[in-house]
Amino acid sequence: MKFKNYEIKKIDDHLFEIPKSGSMLKPGRVYANEQMMRQLLSEEEPLQQVINVAHLPGIEKYSLAMPDIHWGYGFPIGGVAATDWDSGVISPGGVGYDINCGVRLAATALDSSAVKPKMNKLVEELFRTIPTGVGASNAIKKLNKKDMTHVLREGVYWVVEQGFGNEEDLNYIEETGKLDWAQPEQVSPRAIERGQTQLGTLGSGNHFLELDEIDRIYDERIAEVLGLFKGQIVVLIHTGSRGLGYQVCDDYLKVMGKAAQKYHIALPDRQLASAPINSPEGQNYLGAMAAAANFAWSNRQVIMTLAKKALLRVLGLSESALDFHLVYDVSHNIAKKEKHTVDTNVKKTVCVHRKGATRALAPGNTAIPDKYRSIGQPVLIPGDMGRYSFVCIGTQKAEEETFGSTCHGSGRLLSRHKAKKIAHGRDIFKEMAQRGVVVQARGRGTLAEEMPEAYKDVADVVNIMHSSGISKKIARLRPLGVIKG
Repeated sequence: MKFKNYEIKKIDDHLFEIPKSGSMLKPGRVYANEQMMRQLLSEEEPLQQVINVAHLPGIEKYSLAMPDIHWGYGFPIGGVAATDWDSGVISPGGVGYDINCGVRLAATALDSSAVKPKMNKLVEELFRTIPTGVGASNAIKKLNKKDMTHVLREGVYWVVEQGFGNEEDLNYIEETGKLDWAQPEQVSPRAIERGQTQLGTLGSGNHFLELDEIDRIYDERIAEVLGLFKGQIVVLIHTGSRGLGYQVCDDYLKVMGKAAQKYHIALPDRQLASAPINSPEGQNYLGAMAAAANFAWSNRQVIMTLAKKALLRVLGLSESALDFHLVYDVSHNIAKKEKHTVDTNVKKTVCVHRKGATRALAPGNTAIPDKYRSIGQPVLIPGDMGRYSFVCIGTQKAEEETFGSTCHGSGRLLSRHKAKKIAHGRDIFKEMAQRGVVVQARGRGTLAEEMPEAYKDVADVVNIMHSSGISKKIARLRPLGVIKG
């Protein structure tokens, strides 16, 4: 295979390498099958972005891309890069506009047969309770500036104190729902203003809340540790830091553009604007990004609590009968200080950029909750609203090859514009109903943009990472009810 002037080397059936060439500092690696690679070759932009990222000062090992790779701002979505903490750079393009967009899975004690007859009412109540769409707001009372400082600094800890969930939830959130190095003072007044009314809201685009049925178990032992069983009703939440995170990214892209010139950082794409991690600009961005990440975890915590209350109202059950509890919450748009093996048997402190990629730590890692430490970190991979999503776990191979990272979703095949064009004249609501999925959305345009054909089949993406040994399939979730913006 050839891409421009690069001879792409096939490492195995699910891994391809773009050799280091020209001013690249490291090779690029793409996890994909042959068919996906041919599609990427025809698109050009995502592979070019993999090559561009390989120019980041301080990059370690490889510029990586997962099989859900598609074009993004600076980095491809599905991109992973680790830079040396002492001599490398931080790039907002490696996190993205939706800081700490991520996925949360909550489970119930209910079998789907008991819930399906009330699915329409459940979806209506969820849609009424959880604001969706562009500019969605006022799920709870508007937060004042003091409250916002608490959320940005303390994350889910503060939200739980306000009555949203319980302390046990903290154990099952990546980083326990709080990055200690958050600096609310580095978040602009405009970003704070945008966040004041948006805690507990889904937003638009591919963000959603689903009522899912577990329709397949691949590993009974691990599923049992996770508390999952066939036929179980679970809730899957996919959203991020809303307008606050978007504003933080937008603010710091301007800062980083100037910083790249100040520190003489030469990059092939201005969208990769970066600053040294230990520069004032780099540290300020990391502090603001961490604050936005804390807001996103808090947002998902509030949404989960609102969803639980909606289920209790419609189903008329006691809390003990519902047994609604958090399984795990994981981010897929973030940059963090971590230790990883870079050279043989040498661990190094690096800044891992995961943009459209999920942390996937191996069994035994101390960052995993005690309950799950023997099996590996839960990994949540959402698909499209018409097919399925997956629960996986991280592996030792992920820590060895991908800085403890795996895929994050299905990955777009069609732009939103193309999806709308193809959907013209179709009734996507009706099509979803024929698939057995009850959907409520803010508008037909959103539903057209998010129709299943707009995405790769997430099973193909998950199977590549499973076959590569990077993450392991545990359960498949089938959507029954969906709310979208």
